[in-house]
Amino acid sequence: MTMRGIRGAVTVTENTKEQIWMAARQLVTEILSWNELHVENIGAIIFSMTEDLTAAFPSSAIRQLPALRLVPLFDTREPNVDNSLPLCIRVLILADTDKAYYKIHHVYLGGAKNLRPDLDRN
Repeated sequence: MTMRGIRGAVTVTENTKEQIWMAARQLVTEILSWNELHVENIGAIIFSMTEDLTAAFPSSAIRQLPALRLVPLFDTREPNVDNSLPLCIRVLILADTDKAYYKIHHVYLGGAKNLRPDLDRN
C-alpha cells in the first residue's frame, strides 16, 4: 500500500454549526465511499475553512462518527485571498491505499465543484 492524498471541498450557504457539520460529514463520507477506504488505513484528515466560517470546527462533526473518532483530525484557517470562494471547507485525507494516483477520486461538492474540475470525477 502507498500513502495517497485525497482532496475535496464543499461550500455551505450560511455560517452555522449545523451546515458546517453536515457539509463536513457529507464530504468525508463521499470521499471514503468513492475511494473504498477503510478507517484503519486513514493516517489523518486535515480541514481548512475560509475566514467567513466561524460557527464550528469541521473536525468536530467527524469526531462524532464512531468509526472515525480515533482518526487524527486537524482544522486550520485559510489565508484571506482576494476573489477566493467564500463559505468553503476543504479537506485533505491522507490514507494508505492500493489505488494508483490516477484512480483516486477527489470530491468537490456544491459551489466547490468549479475549484478543481480537472480532479473531480463525480
